[in-house]
Amino acid sequence: MALSRRKFIESIGLLGASLPFASTAIASPEKLDDEDVNKGANGLFVQPWFENSFLDLGDDIADANEKNKQLIILYEQTGCPYCKELHRVNFKHPDIKRFIQANYHIVQLDFRGSREVTDFSGEVMEEREFARRSQIHFTPTLSFFPQNPDDVAGKSGRAAEAFRLTGYWKPFHFETVLRFVRSGEYRDGNLQTYLRDRVKKLKQDGKSIEIWN
Repeated sequence: MALSRRKFIESIGLLGASLPFASTAIASPEKLDDEDVNKGANGLFVQPWFENSFLDLGDDIADANEKNKQLIILYEQTGCPYCKELHRVNFKHPDIKRFIQANYHIVQLDFRGSREVTDFSGEVMEEREFARRSQIHFTPTLSFFPQNPDDVAGKSGRAAEAFRLTGYWKPFHFETVLRFVRSGEYRDGNLQTYLRDRVKKLKQDGKSIEIWN
């Protein structure tokens, strides 16, 4: 299942008008540290808690499963302003960072890179070829995979995916997607419904959000 930010926002356009309350659940970017993010040797923005992978995806998903986590492949490229925003804002938010580290195993790939990747099928190819075959057209893109390695054995990247998130999403929506996939509701649930239910629960608990910031 793939979902773009634009399509998602258009589908819930009326939601923002019904939420006249400020944020305590997810802070706005202006309240976060704006220091420069670190870059790796390949020029991509990096986080110290990304997995130091040999890019054998079968091993990566097995390692994630052993830790009761799910694998995410994060596609980025040099010069991508929305990739920087993802690192500068979302990955710096303590609640988002804690949730990712507790539930996901992130392997970063360079959309235009030449490192060798071993697919779930055992085929070896360069990063850029793997991205092309997986029909990655924009960065950042996050590809989520099922937790059970048996569910992806012998499949190509796109066919093995559980869910895909394309483009930069604001912190509240980004965190909601992380929780939606981890809950397992991506299998037969609806993200828009999940979002509305989450907003309702936060409001009942006396919490508030800036849903578009």
